[in-house]
Amino acid sequence: MLGKGRKVSGRGETVTANYAFGPAEDDAIIKHRLLTRTTTTRGEPPLKKLQRKFTSFVLEVEKDEENYNDCAKLSKAFLQEFSTFEIPLLKSKAVIDANLREKENFNELKDEINRQISLVQTDIEELKKQLEESKIERQHKEECEAIRKLISAQPPRSETQKSIREIEKEIAVLEAENTAGSRLLELRKKQFALLLHVVDELQNTIEEDQKSLIEEMRMVTEEQKSGMEDASGGSEAMAVD
Repeated sequence: MLGKGRKVSGRGETVTANYAFGPAEDDAIIKHRLLTRTTTTRGEPPLKKLQRKFTSFVLEVEKDEENYNDCAKLSKAFLQEFSTFEIPLLKSKAVIDANLREKENFNELKDEINRQISLVQTDIEELKKQLEESKIERQHKEECEAIRKLISAQPPRSETQKSIREIEKEIAVLEAENTAGSRLLELRKKQFALLLHVVDELQNTIEEDQKSLIEEMRMVTEEQKSGMEDASGGSEAMAVD
């Protein structure tokens, strides 16, 4: 039997219920107790008590005696017992109807909760996508910020262009110097080659002169030697004469 303290509220509100029986009791026992209006094993069951009063009334009616007062008394007792037995049944029916309505409300609430859960899951998936997009966007912003800091650390464009123009001028000067140096080196190469040629000619001339001088000295030596031989030969002839 359902006890007191049950509260059926609208959607989103708490619903509390107190039961006189525990969840471990069998459904057949619960059904039997509801039909017999018994919640404990003590005392006479109401249905049996009603049956006993009805039997007493019928037996009294079936008597041939003039017992109208007794019949009326038993009838009144039976009707009172029947009324006492009927009221809990009506209450039970009202409770059952309320439970059915509550069950329908719970089913509607369950469907609504499931629908909301589905919507929340969809929102969660969408938020996950947005979170991933936000992470990528944040990463791009961080990269852009790092590039901006790197650019801001560099000198202005005007100074860079000025430095480039100065470097270009220096490069032009170096290229001109390089060209002049190349030309001077080529000229020096030609002069050195000419100098080598002159030195070679001079060396050849010196060698020719040395050869001529040696030849002249040899001829002079031979003439002196032949003159000395002639002189010694004339002396010998004169001595013979």
